[in-house]
Amino acid sequence: MIESPILKIRVFLVDDHPHGKEGMREILASDSSFEIAGEAASGEEAIARIDDVLPDLVLMDINMPGMGGLEATQQLKFLHPSLKIVMVTVSDDITHLFEAIKRGAQGYLLKNLAPSAWVEYLRAIADDEAPMSKELAYRLLQEFAGGRGAAEAGQRNAEEDKSMTTPLTEREKEVLERVVTGESNREIAAAFGLSEHTVKNHLKNILQKLHLDNRVQLTRYAMEKGLFDRRG
Repeated sequence: MIESPILKIRVFLVDDHPHGKEGMREILASDSSFEIAGEAASGEEAIARIDDVLPDLVLMDINMPGMGGLEATQQLKFLHPSLKIVMVTVSDDITHLFEAIKRGAQGYLLKNLAPSAWVEYLRAIADDEAPMSKELAYRLLQEFAGGRGAAEAGQRNAEEDKSMTTPLTEREKEVLERVVTGESNREIAAAFGLSEHTVKNHLKNILQKLHLDNRVQLTRYAMEKGLFDRRG
């Protein structure tokens, strides 16, 4: 019997610094789940080459000369909506995170994180189950509570807000509340006595119903809807 080959996660690297790409290559080489599908030194080059490569995942440096990572992410997501892009940066500025998510990024990695944290996070992103870290969830909540979310929500028409309803079931709301505070699928499954497969299906349904792409966008939605008030 011939065994089926193990499908690797094909990663495309975008960074204008050779040392930056070298560091990412070394991290990915430490885990046989990954293979390098291609590289680019700028946003423009990434857009030009991505059609020939069609990777599973893109690691995108946020600061580059010419077209930066944010703009490149936005254009790549427009051309390839299902493409998973993780921003890579030395900065933990929360405004960069908000902008990255707005442009369509699925994740956000700091260059000073341990290689093991990178590998674990990227595997989870590839498997559509990456939880947002509890620290990041807390920072996002603090940012919204500090006025960013309230100001944006206040710009909407009041009558329109009154007529809006959340299209989620009670169980989906419960799952959402735990997702956006940084719990993993396994933790959510244990909390509700469900299988991880069932949790994944709930999350998939939630994202489809809300027309969102990832867990950080879910946090924004939950804050604007006031769903965190339910947890006391």
